[in-house]
Amino acid sequence: MTQEDKKLLLQDLSARLSYGVIVSTPKGNGHLCTINQTIFGNEYGVNIEATKRDNFNDNECDIKPYLCPISSMTKKETKELFKEIGFEFTCNTWRIPAHYNYEFAKQIKGIPTITNVEFVKMIDWLNAHHFDYRGLIEKGLAIAVTEENNPYKE
Repeated sequence: MTQEDKKLLLQDLSARLSYGVIVSTPKGNGHLCTINQTIFGNEYGVNIEATKRDNFNDNECDIKPYLCPISSMTKKETKELFKEIGFEFTCNTWRIPAHYNYEFAKQIKGIPTITNVEFVKMIDWLNAHHFDYRGLIEKGLAIAVTEENNPYKE
């Protein structure tokens, strides 16, 4: 794993820490519970079982989070995300809040602009629902959640 990949994975895992992200380790799957920065790199604490906790150093092993591809987002999840950032869905159309700059949106082919607060809400929602918005799956830094391989379903 390159230093750039390690940095990207650390940034992503740090943002997901409070959302119960499950990671794959050589000793098994578990919930990521801590990330410590040491003089030797980063150390990841993972609760693999209720009574077993292991620590992994980024030089010792690959820790890969289980993430959902954005392409797997359902219509229901899309509606939930849009509602989270303030869009309202009625009669099969989205009502976009009045504070959007429609003239600018027309110039960029109809893509509405969102505020910083809405952007943060969107990222928080994607983290909470374990979606891969950084392309970690394609880089081999995360494991794609599928119907057959979903550690989040109990």
